Amino acid sequence: MTPRFIGPEAESALDWLALTEALAAGHALPRAEIDDTFLYRRDDTMLSRAAWIDGLGALVKTAMIFPGNLAAGKPAVGGGVSIFSDEDGTLAATMDFHLLTKWKTAGDSLLGARRLARPDSRRVLLVGSGTVARSLRQAYAAAFPEAVFAVWSRSPDNARAFAEANGATPAPDLEAAVAEADIVACATMTTEPVLHGAWLRPGQHVDLIGAYRPDMREADDETLRRASIFVDSRSTTLDHIGELKIPLAGGVIARGDVRADFYDGDAMRRSSEEEITLFKNGGGAHLDLMTARYILDAVG
Repeated sequence: MTPRFIGPEAESALDWLALTEALAAGHALPRAEIDDTFLYRRDDTMLSRAAWIDGLGALVKTAMIFPGNLAAGKPAVGGGVSIFSDEDGTLAATMDFHLLTKWKTAGDSLLGARRLARPDSRRVLLVGSGTVARSLRQAYAAAFPEAVFAVWSRSPDNARAFAEANGATPAPDLEAAVAEADIVACATMTTEPVLHGAWLRPGQHVDLIGAYRPDMREADDETLRRASIFVDSRSTTLDHIGELKIPLAGGVIARGDVRADFYDGDAMRRSSEEEITLFKNGGGAHLDLMTARYILDAVG
């Protein structure tokens, strides 16, 4: 029997809040077995992620990340996804890489925000104006329907174009925009921090998404010192992504400073209205698997 292919048209059946509930339910199952493999060629990356969750099945997702494609008008990221049956290991479905990545990445951050951001958050700043920022705009609006959005980009032209197309306001000054925001969501491909802890104020929620390599960071040391740190998974963030790997190696933070991940249940919450919460979205393959299963169930 030919495995199903789930394409972009499935998006019409999906709901952001329902996805976060599916992710929460997935973390109530046995802890995932996860493995990541990184291969590099200069600035290009081949990232293969695999996950197996007892009761949910298995998944392999390979991402090809070619930053230089952008200058040629091509997507910087592409890849493929295979989902396997938990019952007999057969290939159950293949899925559009971009569909799954969009919903997994933004859904991961949205679940983090629903657990950690103040419910009265009304001002969301998107740092970065690319594909992930567009999906974050949709996801955050689902949980914070009264929120207004601002966007900052190193390219003012890109920020203006994003703002016009996505119902946001361009922010010319990043420091001032951070000071005004209730939620700061960073989705860049920088290797040097763009977010500075000195800019933060009590009660904010910081969502860090872009860094995925050991040499990448979006936030500086002071951000980590000032914030209560949470991650989606310790297994896929602490020793693999520069956002935490670098400050851990430098003694800026200790492993015990990471308060919780999604497997820790009720520990994944802010302790006061004044607390600054920081969530590192590592986007492990277990989240791809949980999201893929949600999509398969949603399309029927």
